[in-house]
Amino acid sequence: MLDIFRKAGQENSNNKFYQFWRQDNRPIEIYSPKVVHQKLNYLHNNPVKARIVDSPECYLYSSARNYFSDEKGLLDIELLI
Repeated sequence: MLDIFRKAGQENSNNKFYQFWRQDNRPIEIYSPKVVHQKLNYLHNNPVKARIVDSPECYLYSSARNYFSDEKGLLDIELLI
């Protein structure tokens, strides 16, 4: 993982070593339950897409556990849908 963060950091002149978060800002208006569901699915599937885990609820730091299984994540959350 550090290699990925190091490579991203080297490609951005705003960093000295590593980059974890994207540095662009494109806000999206959440105007309906359908869009909330779409964005939650996107967030929950990021660790799967990055091949960190096999399924969203397996990622320890995700709220997907709260939405898709009987387990709870590390933080208490308020379900949106």
